[in-house]
Amino acid sequence: MSRITPEHLCRGAFVYVRQSTADQVLNNHESRRRQYGLVGRAHALGWKAVEVIDEDLGKSGAGIARPGFEKLLAAICEGRVGAVVSIEASRLARNGRDWHTLLDFCGMVGTLIVDEDGVYDPSC
Repeated sequence: MSRITPEHLCRGAFVYVRQSTADQVLNNHESRRRQYGLVGRAHALGWKAVEVIDEDLGKSGAGIARPGFEKLLAAICEGRVGAVVSIEASRLARNGRDWHTLLDFCGMVGTLIVDEDGVYDPSC
């Protein structure tokens, strides 16, 4: 976890929670429980301030506005995010354009991406 620096920790960790369909929201409780449980992972990694963004529950990434994702990007650009935390990095974006935008923004301001498997630094 040496990628995590005091500079990252003085900014917040933002946990991004999403499920693509209303059916998943209604029936896949375990996935949602695990995603909200990432708050504990962020705390265990050293973050005191952790914010959950879950406005995109039940919204597919393809062609549908995702206000939570837009809120996340804005917070990254404002320099408020030390890490974006997700159950798996692939859950952060559903298309290449959004993925590249997220990586570019994180890389520009030194925001890490954290999932269950590791800590990634897009600026490297």
